[in-house]
Amino acid sequence: MKTDIRSAIAQIVFTACGIITAITVLYLIGFIFYMAFPVLKSQGTYFIVGDVWNYTNGIYGAKIFIIGTLAVTFVTIILAFPLGIFTSIFLAEFAPEKLAYVLRSLVELLVGIPSVVYGIFGFVVLSKFMMNHVKPLISGTLGFIPIFYDTQPSSGDGVLLASMVLAVMILPTIVALSENAIRSVPAAYREASYAVGATHWETVRKVVIPSASGGIMASLVLGTMRAMGETMAVVMLLGNSAGIPTSIFSSGYAMTSKILNDAGERMANAEHMSALFAIAAVLFLIEILFVFAARKLEARF
Repeated sequence: MKTDIRSAIAQIVFTACGIITAITVLYLIGFIFYMAFPVLKSQGTYFIVGDVWNYTNGIYGAKIFIIGTLAVTFVTIILAFPLGIFTSIFLAEFAPEKLAYVLRSLVELLVGIPSVVYGIFGFVVLSKFMMNHVKPLISGTLGFIPIFYDTQPSSGDGVLLASMVLAVMILPTIVALSENAIRSVPAAYREASYAVGATHWETVRKVVIPSASGGIMASLVLGTMRAMGETMAVVMLLGNSAGIPTSIFSSGYAMTSKILNDAGERMANAEHMSALFAIAAVLFLIEILFVFAARKLEARF
């Protein structure tokens, strides 16, 4: 009898927590779109495709900020995903247990570093290294390709610098989820692969990684959403230049940067506040579309 009562109480508590969580999420989403609706309605598709943002004239085109966010996110994933996956494979399959414990702890420490500290480190240290060494090397070698041409030699900030710092920031997410997914693959799969004569690397490549693809894809999704939503480091390192990046060294202007930079002085005006919420709504929609595309891609494997 007592066991039944405890089970019923536990079910009620868990159900209540689930409902509260769902209501909180739905309320936040509803509030964002409710606040954004006036500007989204008045601007229509121009809000997505327009490149003029003028508070005085009531013109709001967020294309520059959307492209800036997508550019930084894309370069970040290019840098972080291979490094994170290879690190997780090493920790799960090849590293001795003591070494894996130390490396895993070091990676997890990255989570506790505030984003503003990453931004300061990138601004003070990496920007000079980028300007004096990385940019001349890449531009001098691959500058004939437009995306690798140095458009601002006298500056260290830009898409690549912001992406390098963001890659470090999302690395713990990718490594932790991917390693857990790889370790969760049943040992029977590995033993069956060894039984037919496969080597360790062949087993990892052809059996373990495909079996863990769901968790690896989840790490990619969460890492990408973290990169899209990051604000402080991006504000400090991207350059906040109201133009579309033409190379990985160009400055840009991310959606989160625009919200942070304008929120203090523009929230008193209802229309201006709605415009900033509209940016947040579009950012949320982009993340939803990315999650949907990732799930579709995952289903094909």
